Amino acid sequence: MIHCRIVTPHGIYKEFDTTILNIETEEGQRGILPNHMPLVTMLKIGRLESEEDGVRNEYAIAGGLFYFRDNEAEILTDAIEHEDEIDIERAQQAKERAERRLQDENYDMKRAEIALKKALNRIKIAGK
Repeated sequence: MIHCRIVTPHGIYKEFDTTILNIETEEGQRGILPNHMPLVTMLKIGRLESEEDGVRNEYAIAGGLFYFRDNEAEILTDAIEHEDEIDIERAQQAKERAERRLQDENYDMKRAEIALKKALNRIKIAGK
């Protein structure tokens, strides 16, 4: 088993044991199984999957840092939501807001692009 702890700026989001973690890194998707070699990598805005008590769980993650060693995983992220926690209507509003901001030359384009990626990711995870 892998013991996983997810930490946000608000504190520990969740701690659980899992048989597998699927993460999206800057280099691509990775599956982490027990006894995987030590790993430190950046996570991109995307999907985090785990199997907890025989149930497959999906999370929308806003990027972050993944650290694995000795069957202990730690994820540091600014934001994460379980698929059941995502408010689709709010995510859709965030998507529309980001799209409007991308049309505004006076707005920070990089910031608007990141907001759009996060909103689209949340919509995708919630809608499966």
